[in-house]
Amino acid sequence: MEKNIKVSMLNEMYGKLLTQKQSEIIDDYYNQDLSLSEIAENNGITRQAVRDILKKGEKKLFDYEEKLMFMKKALNQEKKKKKILTALTRIQKNYSDKEMVHVLEDIKKELNYLV
Repeated sequence: MEKNIKVSMLNEMYGKLLTQKQSEIIDDYYNQDLSLSEIAENNGITRQAVRDILKKGEKKLFDYEEKLMFMKKALNQEKKKKKILTALTRIQKNYSDKEMVHVLEDIKKELNYLV
């Protein structure tokens, strides 16, 4: 997974554990696509300070993920869900029993609400 996407996702999951400034600067850089200079100007700090805040915030996010593994678990859950939905769709296509088709459709709907 690309670093920008990973950091953005980690900030979404663990951003409340960072300082407000760290989370905001990470959001500005990775989600709003602002440059270090733009972020520095908006916050009245130096470009180097922005870079330092970004690096410290990123390190904290990766440390949280290493210990808690919420993102890894969520991505694995999503993969499993897609695999199950694919199997259910295949069963629906291969069997014509109307009641079974409705039951499988209900299961698919419930799976979609899980994650």
